[in-house]
Amino acid sequence: MPQTFLGDLSKSKFFDILKPLLSARTTGKLFIKSKEDAELYLSDGSIVHARTLHSLGQNAFFMMMSWETGRILYDSDAHFQEKTIDIPTEQLLLNWSYEKPHFEKIKEVIPSKDAIFHLSLLKNPEDKSITTDQWNVLALCNGVRTVSELIHALKWDEFKMLDTIYQLVQSGLIEKAEAQKPLNKKLIGKDFFRRLEGELRKVLGPISPLIIQKKLTELGETEDSFSSDLALSFIKAVGEEVPDEQAQEQFKKEAIKFFSTGKQ
Repeated sequence: MPQTFLGDLSKSKFFDILKPLLSARTTGKLFIKSKEDAELYLSDGSIVHARTLHSLGQNAFFMMMSWETGRILYDSDAHFQEKTIDIPTEQLLLNWSYEKPHFEKIKEVIPSKDAIFHLSLLKNPEDKSITTDQWNVLALCNGVRTVSELIHALKWDEFKMLDTIYQLVQSGLIEKAEAQKPLNKKLIGKDFFRRLEGELRKVLGPISPLIIQKKLTELGETEDSFSSDLALSFIKAVGEEVPDEQAQEQFKKEAIKFFSTGKQ
């Protein structure tokens, strides 16, 4: 059975999309297609497995509940292969209600995984004690690495990293740095987006401009300032909005072709 589109996190909260499936005691798999893909399995209305790129189990579920962008797809024929959540779903949701205020505070300090932090000058001369985890993060916060790169370097769960960075900021040991802008950024030009829209219209029709604009918004980019270095990853992201796999591959093939032939 093909995947069913359930909703968009830019318009609906994840729990509002999930709640009817829990009430109906559904079994199946939810896909979240965003900047990173995620999956969540239901068994007879219970959440039994959750996975994001850098989190598993309860922490992965917490990350999903905090996301504000992404498309939710559902496959009723899928069955879970591993169980990473052993507690009852009622307890899981209760745990989230306790953690939600903390997640909101973390988001104020770390708005995205592209954020960069560096050591700050200590304004308070008193000695500070830090944990081993905090020390490991301090050692890598050089004003160049992004949060995503820190997660990859230490091979940590995403929530563990976000929480540790938050603790260090609150302690005054690190502070957010401005991201380094590339000096010679080659812009791709608006013609790229018009041609991309033309290809997308062949498979998705009149909603194509909205899809492209949504993807630009998710990346925090505009047509006027879009770097050509991001073109291939953008084509891939837009292509994932096409539900039919064969049509998706054809779209990406044609888009990559005109991008490659159009490069100087």
